[in-house]
Amino acid sequence: MTIVAGNEQTEASAHAERTLTVRYFAAAAEAAGRDQEQLTVVDTLSALREELLRRYGDPMARVLRSGSFLIDGTVSRDLDRPLGETVDILPPFAGG
Repeated sequence: MTIVAGNEQTEASAHAERTLTVRYFAAAAEAAGRDQEQLTVVDTLSALREELLRRYGDPMARVLRSGSFLIDGTVSRDLDRPLGETVDILPPFAGG
């Protein structure tokens, strides 16, 4: 809901709902039971994270605890960051 008084908008309108593509890789795909999906969420990484936890519970929580988010190809852990068109959920990677 947007409330406009003159040129001011309330905080409720500062973030709008949007549809985006969420792609899951490796353990994230296992936790979600799919490789990708379209989601409508409030447009912050925090809101997406909460929605993923609500939908997929503990298996996704384990992935998100140390995994990465790529927002339109850029890594982010800033939960206040606005979302782009595509968010990739990547599990932690072992390397050497």
